[in-house]
Amino acid sequence: MHQIKQQIEALRQQLHEHNYNYYVLSQPMVSDQEFDRLMAELTALEAEYPEYADPNSPSVRVGSDINKSFMQVAHRYPMLSLQNTYSENEVSDFYNRVKKSLNEDFEIVCELKYDGTSISLIYEEGRLTRAVTRGDGQKGDDVTDNVRTIRNVPLILRGAQIPSYLEMRGEILMPWSSFDELNSERAAQEEPLFANPRNAASGTLKLQDSRVVAARRLQSFVYYMLGESLPRESHYENMTLARDWGLNVSSAMTRCQTLEEVFDYLHYWDRERKNLPVTTDGVVIKVDSLVQQRNLGYTSKFPRWAIAYKFNPEQAVTTLRSVSWQVGRTGAVTPVANLEPVLLSGTIVKRASLYNEDAIKALDLHLGDRVYVEKGGEIIPKITGVDKEARFLLGDRVTFTPVCPDCGTPLVRNEDEAVHYCPNSVGCPTQIKGRIEHFVTRKAMDITIGPESITLLYDKGLIRDAADLYSLRFEDLAVLERWGETSAVNLLKSIAQSKSVPYERVLHALGIRYVGETVARRLAHAFPDVGQLMEATVEELIAVEEIGDRIAQSVTGYFSDPASRNYIERLRAAGLQFNLNEKALAGRSEKLKGLTIVISGTFALHSRDEYKAMILQHGGKNSGSVSKKTDYILAGENMGPAKLEKAEKLGVKVIDEHSFLEMIGS
Repeated sequence: MHQIKQQIEALRQQLHEHNYNYYVLSQPMVSDQEFDRLMAELTALEAEYPEYADPNSPSVRVGSDINKSFMQVAHRYPMLSLQNTYSENEVSDFYNRVKKSLNEDFEIVCELKYDGTSISLIYEEGRLTRAVTRGDGQKGDDVTDNVRTIRNVPLILRGAQIPSYLEMRGEILMPWSSFDELNSERAAQEEPLFANPRNAASGTLKLQDSRVVAARRLQSFVYYMLGESLPRESHYENMTLARDWGLNVSSAMTRCQTLEEVFDYLHYWDRERKNLPVTTDGVVIKVDSLVQQRNLGYTSKFPRWAIAYKFNPEQAVTTLRSVSWQVGRTGAVTPVANLEPVLLSGTIVKRASLYNEDAIKALDLHLGDRVYVEKGGEIIPKITGVDKEARFLLGDRVTFTPVCPDCGTPLVRNEDEAVHYCPNSVGCPTQIKGRIEHFVTRKAMDITIGPESITLLYDKGLIRDAADLYSLRFEDLAVLERWGETSAVNLLKSIAQSKSVPYERVLHALGIRYVGETVARRLAHAFPDVGQLMEATVEELIAVEEIGDRIAQSVTGYFSDPASRNYIERLRAAGLQFNLNEKALAGRSEKLKGLTIVISGTFALHSRDEYKAMILQHGGKNSGSVSKKTDYILAGENMGPAKLEKAEKLGVKVIDEHSFLEMIGS
């Protein structure tokens, strides 16, 4: 038996080596027939001796037909998105901001921005243990079995200096060749075609049958390394090591010394990207030093040390057929242009957003106009102009609808906004269903029900708002058209599970205007119980970091409405979480209560964002500027001289990070 085990391990080692040579080095050392012979021999031995099974065996590349539901997994490190820019001036602004903030030399790494679906690959002791999608950035789907079928994702890393825990961030892509072949197959079967390779890759990664995933020949590119003990303090050097370990790192990655070199890179790849076998939509520009990355820190949404430059979008010309009107969950009415279908950036475009009344007037749109269409960020189509010379028989001028297209209520427009709203929030069916759709989304309550089912339940009179979901009964659901016992049980189970969703996500689910994920999290930690939030004044809300007057007015307006209070009481009675749990409350204190602290400079022990979080956690308030209300300046290296001068003038005490940590007992 020991000899059999050695034979299996030797075959696995050979096949891992051949995979590396073929998919990473592009230098195959054996013929396809010889590779297939070795794989068949391994597969036969593993079937005969299942006691020697290994989840990272090369044989898992062929996939399995075992269906499994995807488990949600929390990310150890949040998967944030990047701030997008579309102009070289904004790239210069980013570079100069970094230069001013660091006040020292730095290098920039430029990488192609591959247009796929984000993935986090986790290796422990050099072995792939988990692959997780981006999800909502805090948690994602465990798609490990499917990712193991992707040939250029190494199952076991090779070489030296591999950390015991390693997380590689990257993209899963479908090459153009696989995409064209897949759509040809779907066309032959009269199935709907995928719009673009990104959608095809994302859909493939979520398939239940990993054999189908294996057949679609996805690829991976990794672009960032995370872990507690990384081998280098340089992003570029870490990624070079990752390539040596067998991971697929783009050969287009380049380290730049100057802004001019960055622009040379952008100009080159704007031309050459059309010749690549996979889709790219821009360039990611990163500060190379990990120490400098930590000191630059993050905003609430993006890292300050990286930016995504998007290539100029493709443009097409087509005919405006008509304009329709969409009503959102907040009552906002958006005009939509219905177009003669036109091919744009690899997809057929039939509709484009017109944004608001001012945009329509600026374009001077008439039905039948020949219009220029682009994709904002190559995703959302928009009309950018009109070919007025092409007008022959002028159609009717496009004017904004005066009434709600759904309920007929006259629209209103606030003086300081460009958007028209339907004020009939309690009686407009589209708004009601839209709020329920928002409530059940993954980033909110994560209830597994789609828009069509919500419409059915609404039309049958079973729900009139999201609180009614918690009163649904099995006997009402099981008899619905195209439903059954299984569908009814699954929905009721999902609704019951939503009762454990944390307070900050419940706040987001309420659908208060301007209260997205980040704002909801800020409010939840500033007001740990919804009762406190309901009684908060505009002044108290504005005191919370990143909460301005517009958000504060919206929140107080929402809670001053008796219907909103009644709605929350019904949700609370149903068992939803309306206060921070013990874990979230742990570590909170009032050691900095009433203190306003300004952070300036770069730090060695924690990042600026970590210090901001500590200030909030202990009851203090962050401020970006020094004033008479400032109590302390938390100063690091290279503190701005203007702030120091103003602090001395106003008598504000300057403390270093050691003193600050002592203040909070850390």
